[in-house]
Amino acid sequence: MHIRPATPKDAQAIANIWNPVIRDSVATFTNIEKPVPALQDMIMERAQKNFGFYVAEAPDRIAGFATYGPFRNGPGYAKTMEHSIFLNPDERGKGTGKALLKTLEDHGRAAGVHCFIAGLSAENMDGILFHAALGYSKVADIKQAGFKFGRWHDLILMQRFL
Repeated sequence: MHIRPATPKDAQAIANIWNPVIRDSVATFTNIEKPVPALQDMIMERAQKNFGFYVAEAPDRIAGFATYGPFRNGPGYAKTMEHSIFLNPDERGKGTGKALLKTLEDHGRAAGVHCFIAGLSAENMDGILFHAALGYSKVADIKQAGFKFGRWHDLILMQRFL
């Protein structure tokens, strides 16, 4: 497994990982799939702003990706970032997510980021346990924060100081 910065050429592979999660799960509360051109723009914009965007490259495909960006707008939040990690389903439990998050945190640390926030569906127990095992603490449980598939979902915020 090789971790490297994402390029616009990775956008289709990233869409292939992200869009099924958007379409079929509550791991994210959005129901708007990510078009390839929008992902290409996101990759370039995050590179220009020195926000991390990485892919895990397996011999025959992109196995997963991780990125971060501002938690909230405004100068007071400039050192607090929210990250996202998504893997191909068959990559879970192999260390790919851990390697991506470590790379992302190393990038954030070098860029002067103070802390990372993970926003997770309360139903995403695998994601919650993954973050807890890597030193993230639950700091908020926001009831009925998201609406998807005809029902309300709670949002868990987890934090780690870099």
